[in-house]
Amino acid sequence: MISTVTSNGFFMALWTSYDIRYRLFRLLELSEIFFVSICTSELSMKLYVDPINYWKNGYNLLDVIVIIIMLLPYTVRELMGRQFTYVHIADGMQSLRILKLIGYSRGIRTLIIAVGQTVYTVASVLLLLFLLMYIFAILGFCLFGSADKGDHDNWGNLAAAFFTLFSLATVDGWTDLQKQLDNREFALSRAFTIIFILLASFIFLNMFVGVMIMHTEDSIKKFERERMLERQVTLVGEKQVILQRQQEEISRLMHIQKNADCKSFSELVENFKKTLHHTDPMVLDDFGTSLPFIDIYFSTLDYQDTTVRKLQELYYEIVHVLGLMLEDLPQEKPQSLEKVDEK
Repeated sequence: MISTVTSNGFFMALWTSYDIRYRLFRLLELSEIFFVSICTSELSMKLYVDPINYWKNGYNLLDVIVIIIMLLPYTVRELMGRQFTYVHIADGMQSLRILKLIGYSRGIRTLIIAVGQTVYTVASVLLLLFLLMYIFAILGFCLFGSADKGDHDNWGNLAAAFFTLFSLATVDGWTDLQKQLDNREFALSRAFTIIFILLASFIFLNMFVGVMIMHTEDSIKKFERERMLERQVTLVGEKQVILQRQQEEISRLMHIQKNADCKSFSELVENFKKTLHHTDPMVLDDFGTSLPFIDIYFSTLDYQDTTVRKLQELYYEIVHVLGLMLEDLPQEKPQSLEKVDEK
């Protein structure tokens, strides 16, 4: 389905060229019929398999809306005729069929969930931005929209002031707007423009982007955790299947050994090795062969080396202290010297 939707998007891009549409009209028509048939067949099969729970999934509802949009031009042409005024709107809405890719891509769904989680926070930021623009729109109308020498094109009414402030917030052509105010020699125009750009563009818009990035990162981390969990569950399932198959092979070989007493245990092991595939990982119960145990073992050896080194330093310090203590003790005199002292 991903390949089908992508191919149809490519053909729609070709359809926008009148020259290519004229030369490849039959191919484009057949591709359109093929795509509509595939999508309707998919919808029919999904409804046949689970007609009740199908409508509980939002992405399935999106597929239904896309199929309705696909069938809209044919319905309009049949009911209203090919010369209907708004038939080109129905043709333009066919670009929405590329949204079917959302249901097949977990990455895109993760980003959509992230955007959905930011609705409340983003709405609060936009409300604050609207209040800021409302305040500056009234202020700009009073300062620069006067009836005698004001800038009526940009500040003549509230709607024009809002549109001008939107241009200032996006920093799109703000120098031209400021030049028009400078030509009319408004005293506070530069301070007004700088303050609004600092508040609207550098604070509120960056706050909006920051909120989106924060929630997107959280959703991506959650998506990675779910993928790791699914991968672990898959690995555990594969190991269980391998263990079960190996146990069945061992049971079968043990049964063969009981029936044929001439076979030894070594022959039994050799026969079991022949049943293994080259892609089978050996599931071992001995924890000493696992990587976490080896990592812990190496860390223990490092700690042991550190402990031995510290003990050696302690022994050297004890010997040094004992040597100093022996030097401070009074030494006994020889017997010959004692006799001389007595005489």
